[in-house]
Amino acid sequence: MVDKRMQLTPPTLPEDPADALAAVGALRRLADQVEDAAVERALHDGWSWTDVAEALGVTRQAVHKKHARRLRGTGVGLRRGAR
Repeated sequence: MVDKRMQLTPPTLPEDPADALAAVGALRRLADQVEDAAVERALHDGWSWTDVAEALGVTRQAVHKKHARRLRGTGVGLRRGAR
């Protein structure tokens, strides 16, 4: 079942490709920031790497590789296993 709150309306692209591509870059940076904060919060709340990976639709190894080094200094417990 698809969560209707997560469905987005396709955007209208700017006429200038440079503007459209700049918007894509800005959205990617924003998405990375949102992902970083969400992963940190999930781990802080006791989620496992497996739980986080499943929620993101990636492997546990991929999410761990992307986030573990950054999170080591934050005090977030980097445990393994299920919630």
